[in-house]
Amino acid sequence: MNKYFTKEVRIALTVLAGIVVLFVGMNFLKGIMLFSDDYSYKVQITDANGLTQSNPVYANGVKVGVVRDIIADFSDMTKGVTVTIDVDKRMRIPEGTVAEVDADLMGNLKMNLILTSSPRTVEPGGTIAGRGADGVMNKVADMVPYFEKMLPKLDSIMTSINTLLADPAMVAILHNTEATTANLRTSTAELNTMLAQMNRQVPGLLQKADRTMANTEQLTGNLAKIDVASTMASVDATLKNCEELTHKLNSNDGTIGKFLNDPSLYNNLNATMRNADSLMIDLKAHPKRYVHFSIFGKKDK
Repeated sequence: MNKYFTKEVRIALTVLAGIVVLFVGMNFLKGIMLFSDDYSYKVQITDANGLTQSNPVYANGVKVGVVRDIIADFSDMTKGVTVTIDVDKRMRIPEGTVAEVDADLMGNLKMNLILTSSPRTVEPGGTIAGRGADGVMNKVADMVPYFEKMLPKLDSIMTSINTLLADPAMVAILHNTEATTANLRTSTAELNTMLAQMNRQVPGLLQKADRTMANTEQLTGNLAKIDVASTMASVDATLKNCEELTHKLNSNDGTIGKFLNDPSLYNNLNATMRNADSLMIDLKAHPKRYVHFSIFGKKDK
């Protein structure tokens, strides 16, 4: 028996076992199980977009398999690429399902199965239609021309901003802003102090307001106790008496009415005043005509 397992044979078997283990390990690291019982499907796609073996296969956001092999017909590349995928045997792929190649922001590629609601399923080994997906990277690539158009405008805007910041007037504005901010800070502190003082005075003001309200209520109560009807009757009587007095003054009845309304009395009084004035003038000029006085009883003629 030992003659068949010579040293050279044992070395050869060891090397062969190492190669098998290395092959299996490499495929395991790639996510390919050599002895897996998953179902295989063919995906016919025009552009693989850099898809490679061991890239994951997703359905509704859940990993359901891996890419096993990618075959291209180099004699006629217009036929597209055939991608073999291994999918969990528990997965049922409805007819009409489409496979998309997509990439995330990090550039990691994956294949998404866009499932349909068809009751009929694709048999294992069958072919699934494939297409390129408008993923995030493709959308970013579509936006590149817009970014290229915006770059000159951005450069012009940055140049204007730099010119504006280099202007000495901007430095002065910043200094003024700093001074204004300091003034606002001081004003805010003073306002806080004033508010604190007002807060301390609020209790006293509230007490005064309470007393004022109490006095107002008392005044209102006193006003409510006044007999408004009798007061108004008295006022009406007084106004009536004033009206009667005014009527009498305007009429010729009575002394005061005649005095105010009869012009003859005014004329008589005016004439009397003129006569009295003439008498006073004559009395001052000839007093002896009116006053006779002598110590010896002699009369002047």
